[in-house]
Amino acid sequence: MSISKGKHKCIAIFALVCCCAVLIALIFSAVDVWGDDEDDIAEGKCSSACRVVLVENIPEDLSIPYKDTVSLAAGLHELLDQAHRSVEIVSPWWALNSTEYESKPPQAKQVTPNILQCQHLCAEVHYLNMKALIKGQLNSSFWVVDRKHMYIGSAGMDWRSLSTMKELGIIIYNCSCLVLDLHKIFSLYWQLQYKDFLPSIWSKKLNALYNRDNNLQLHLNDTEAKAYYSSSPDVFCLKKRTKDLEAINRVIQEAETFIYISITNYLPISSNGIVYWSRIDNMLREALILKKSIEVRLLISCWEQTDPLTLNFLWSLKALCTESVRCSVEVKFFIPQKQSNGDLYGMNHNRYMVTDRSVYIGNLNWVGNEFVYSAGVGMVISQQVEQNNSTVVERMKAVFERDWHSHYSKTLQPNKIPACNFIFFLKNTLFTFNYKGKHVW
Repeated sequence: MSISKGKHKCIAIFALVCCCAVLIALIFSAVDVWGDDEDDIAEGKCSSACRVVLVENIPEDLSIPYKDTVSLAAGLHELLDQAHRSVEIVSPWWALNSTEYESKPPQAKQVTPNILQCQHLCAEVHYLNMKALIKGQLNSSFWVVDRKHMYIGSAGMDWRSLSTMKELGIIIYNCSCLVLDLHKIFSLYWQLQYKDFLPSIWSKKLNALYNRDNNLQLHLNDTEAKAYYSSSPDVFCLKKRTKDLEAINRVIQEAETFIYISITNYLPISSNGIVYWSRIDNMLREALILKKSIEVRLLISCWEQTDPLTLNFLWSLKALCTESVRCSVEVKFFIPQKQSNGDLYGMNHNRYMVTDRSVYIGNLNWVGNEFVYSAGVGMVISQQVEQNNSTVVERMKAVFERDWHSHYSKTLQPNKIPACNFIFFLKNTLFTFNYKGKHVW
């Protein structure tokens, strides 16, 4: 009997030790919050009376005027001038000093010294192995300055984003309530350096403050608004964080009269081209079928990586409204200039959606697998339409309509194929020719 009791006692002790070991391992695998010990901005004492600015990069040779926006370079300079304690930047790349850098416009060269003039003294850089972590890549692009100013948009830290690419983003000042939540996403990324697996337990301090069901109530340029952030992929959406696709779906569902989308690529199939990725495509189809008198416009970039299958899905969308007066679908391709050396000049790199109720601005293309395997961040701002066109929603709508009606945007027409892979320009003249019996513009 004593031997049997001894065995049971040993087994119990061994099980207890194993449980303690597992618990300790989980605790040490949890993520600490970057800067938590120095973060003196309490959630209950933050500011929500904020100033917002739309920023764009419009290449000099593009005859498109700024529309209640400021240049991206000027906006980032002002954002840096506001910094007193910290500048936190997430970017897919950092190529402001490429081999072709010297021949590019000066605005692409001016941001680097301001940011990195103290790189040997105080700047820290973390590289993330997203291939190992999420089988994808980092596409997030945002800034957090002093935990109270922020930027989010399509532009990464690449000289092209400040010179030859057409970019759009939002800068918000003195908005610590909102920016503190974006800092939590930065903190999540920051702790993943050198890791090839995701932690089993995340710190509670990384949980979202706001989401699609609990928006932050704030004032943007003295106008009432609601806002929150979303994230991709799903494994980066910790407790209370809205997923990007959920945010996009909510914006589409709440639209009443129009949905305007400006995106680089639209392709609802997986990257291997054999699986239909229906998430966003179905959202648009449901809106067209179920909503009364909804107007949908898609402005898509026409460039060398545009997949020909994109046309099939766009024609399928348009077919829903062929004999219906209740819905309208229009599609245009934004065609950049192609220089003699093959570089694209003025490619539309925007990733946003504006409706009569809200704005969604994100980092990801609307392509299958992008929201599944790539890291990105989105922001939703909702406002009531004002008569003086002072809201972010109205300003974003004005930017979209300017691009939509520019001579760089070409309407998708029957029996005409946009030759995105072989556009030829000579002295700013666009040539047309026949391709396999179909007219190509």
